[in-house]
Amino acid sequence: MSITAGMVKELRERTGSGMMECKKALVEANGDMEVAVENLRKSGLAKADKKAGRVAAEGLIIIELSADGKRAAVVEVNSETDFVAKKDEFQSFANKVAQRILKSSPASLEALLDMPLDDGGVSVDEARKEMIAKLGENMNVRRFTLVETNGVLGAYLHGSRIGVLVEMQGGNEELAKDIAMHVAASRPVCVSEDEVSAEMIQKEREIFAAQAEQSGKPADIISKMVDGRIKKFLAEVTLVGQPFVKDPDTTVAQLLSKAGAKVISFQRMELGEGIEKKVENFAEEVAAQARGK
Repeated sequence: MSITAGMVKELRERTGSGMMECKKALVEANGDMEVAVENLRKSGLAKADKKAGRVAAEGLIIIELSADGKRAAVVEVNSETDFVAKKDEFQSFANKVAQRILKSSPASLEALLDMPLDDGGVSVDEARKEMIAKLGENMNVRRFTLVETNGVLGAYLHGSRIGVLVEMQGGNEELAKDIAMHVAASRPVCVSEDEVSAEMIQKEREIFAAQAEQSGKPADIISKMVDGRIKKFLAEVTLVGQPFVKDPDTTVAQLLSKAGAKVISFQRMELGEGIEKKVENFAEEVAAQARGK
């Protein structure tokens, strides 16, 4: 069967594969478009498997909000480079993943990957692998959080690298967004002191005590010094203890009290957080190659 330019064009539009790959697939499928599509998809999955071990620490943080403002999803979708993260295809995929989370409320990451990316289409994971084959980089849907509330929900996205959701009782959406912006900038560990573990406090107390003992001051003075350091530490790591980023003379606790509001929880997600990135040293690489020769 003769393979026409129109057939190659149609296959490219359906699969995103290169022109020569599409022509070859059509020849091997004797012009059967559906067989060619299936074979290209299989080929893409094989390519994706080969790239699975490569570090993907770039990408996007996406936030999706429901129309009534009572539900929100934040998700991290990774690529290997910022270049690919800026491509329309990658951004469309990441946004569809966030929309699927909001629509279907998956119980786990595994459940999300098994869900259709689009209604009636391929799964999120199959679509991910097809994107790997198309764009040539490893990609991962790494993690997500879904928040539902009867109170006030605030969302803040700092570029595409930090996403924050804040759940409040009282106050309004503007205040909740301000608190979310503060969380993005100041990185609190938890909302209030009662959420700081006893183990963390004890560990900090031991460190502060060892430092204070070097001063040679009496034990009672050292004890007061350590208590002061612990108080400062708790203010630094708790949301309500921190100075508000827009008005450092006011703590977040004072800001909330004035508005009659209370933060129930917050979720902060930063791109690539905790991923061990490979550090390239061009000079060392060239030297190593020279030694090898």
